[in-house]
Amino acid sequence: MDIRVLTLGDSAFTIEFPKLKGAIGARSVRALRRSIEQEVEEGRLPGVFDIISASRSLTVCLNPGLADYNQVTERVSALAQMPLDAEGTNKELWILPACYEGEFAPDLDEVAQRSGLSVAEIINIHSSTAYDIFLIGFLPGFAFMGEIDARLQFPRRTSPRVRVPAGSVGIANEQTAVYPWESPGGWHLLARCPVPFFNSTWTQPSLLSAGGSVKFKPITTEEYNDIKADLSAERLAPQSFLSREGES
Repeated sequence: MDIRVLTLGDSAFTIEFPKLKGAIGARSVRALRRSIEQEVEEGRLPGVFDIISASRSLTVCLNPGLADYNQVTERVSALAQMPLDAEGTNKELWILPACYEGEFAPDLDEVAQRSGLSVAEIINIHSSTAYDIFLIGFLPGFAFMGEIDARLQFPRRTSPRVRVPAGSVGIANEQTAVYPWESPGGWHLLARCPVPFFNSTWTQPSLLSAGGSVKFKPITTEEYNDIKADLSAERLAPQSFLSREGES
């Protein structure tokens, strides 16, 4: 396994998988993180107090007073070059409703035109794949997912929107995502999901977590409004869209 070690002062370093990307890169990072966490729990990596994951790299943070920098770097580098269980143990599958109609899909026609496909084909392609959740970032609860079909891979919009409504389902390059909050954004918007993705009062504030997967289920505008109302009235829980329980 090719890796690159980037020094970040005397209290952190980054391990990068430079030749990996997409789902394979994200799975490899998660597998390495699990290996490091196990070593920390078993006392073999004293002084490691935080691990920060990205799509194809992770950063290990150390307490210089407790950790031997060179020893930790060498051990983590060795772990990164071992055969990794890139599949992991998180088997969560979320079936999330998404409305690909009207105002909820402002870029759907443009994406269809650019791809040479019909709107129906775009919806079918986007909703027929179970996407890996690579990582949570950018905004609380924002899940980067992929990889999307090559026919739908377009760069971000040249003119980002100042306001993207919460719940908007977008695509950019090889990934898809749902905006959990209203925010600026440059992704192409294909649909809207009525499910909330973050709540600080939940035991796990982010609905989704890295290692799980998401599949979108097309719904009508009427169904969208009904689900939204049921969620607001707490007749329906966001966690009810979890199709398959994750393994512990």
